[in-house]
Amino acid sequence: MEAPDSAPPWLQVLTAAERPDLWKRARTERLFEALWPEYNLHGAHAALYFGSLIPRFAQFQALFVDRRTSDLIARARTIPFWWDCTLEDLPSGIDEVGLRAIEDPRSPTALSALSAEVRSEHQRTGLSALVIATMATMARRGGLAPLVAPVRPSWKDRFPLDSIVDYTAWQRRDGLPFDPWIRVHVRLGARILRPEPNSMEFTAQVSDWEDWTGMRFQHDGSYVFPGGLAPLTVFGDIGRYWEPNVWMLHDVS
Repeated sequence: MEAPDSAPPWLQVLTAAERPDLWKRARTERLFEALWPEYNLHGAHAALYFGSLIPRFAQFQALFVDRRTSDLIARARTIPFWWDCTLEDLPSGIDEVGLRAIEDPRSPTALSALSAEVRSEHQRTGLSALVIATMATMARRGGLAPLVAPVRPSWKDRFPLDSIVDYTAWQRRDGLPFDPWIRVHVRLGARILRPEPNSMEFTAQVSDWEDWTGMRFQHDGSYVFPGGLAPLTVFGDIGRYWEPNVWMLHDVS
């Protein structure tokens, strides 16, 4: 597919439909997994919808290749779903949008971002904005509008005890959102639809949580843990965590 107009000439954008071999390479070599806290790779429902992206939605997945080195440097994952464009019908988070996309028999009307991943050595170069712009291009090309994104705020882990509702309202002195990743979306023309406290579920044995976090949970209760955007609740031998997100909308029409 064509790269966004603002992309540098050395950047090539390819969909998984165009180059399934490159998509397989990214997965096999685990090129993007290091970008996420370990717990984030173990969602209670995530495997169901992330696992359906290829080949069913291959045309809505993009890889970014450095022509000079042939390195895979970024990845965009999205999923089409049916939505009537009202807040009442907006899914309650990334889990619900993913499950609706694979279970709803109706033809999709919108596209949802799932993840925009830029390898660490290429971050802070403006590439993340190009990833979002590519998602918008895929939405337009697929006749799906709007593009929505359940944004994972990049600084929320610094304030895990503050509610996502309060955090989303924080602003800088210039009036832009406090959170850098939300701010990237706003600068691209997106607007906030609503914060979502229970967007993605993670439920697992306490022993797994201890392995993922390097902590020990000695008794029942709530715990702040590394990389978490909200507290983990431990009861018995089960730990449960709900990751919050912020729904944002890009008008790509």
